[in-house]
Amino acid sequence: MPYVNIKVTQEGVTADEKKRLIEGVTQLLVDVLNKNPETTVVVIDEVSTDNWGIGGKSVTERRQ
Repeated sequence: MPYVNIKVTQEGVTADEKKRLIEGVTQLLVDVLNKNPETTVVVIDEVSTDNWGIGGKSVTERRQ
């Protein structure tokens, strides 16, 4: 049972985009690893830019 966790910044990812990510990742695991799509789990976590750090600064800070 594959488990994939996608983390994105919380900046308006639409329901359609999430649906496409889930479908696409599931299909990739089917195509590459021959995994059963019925047992493949995909979770999308949306993270505030205040809680996402790069190079010692939050994304919020870096964008100012």
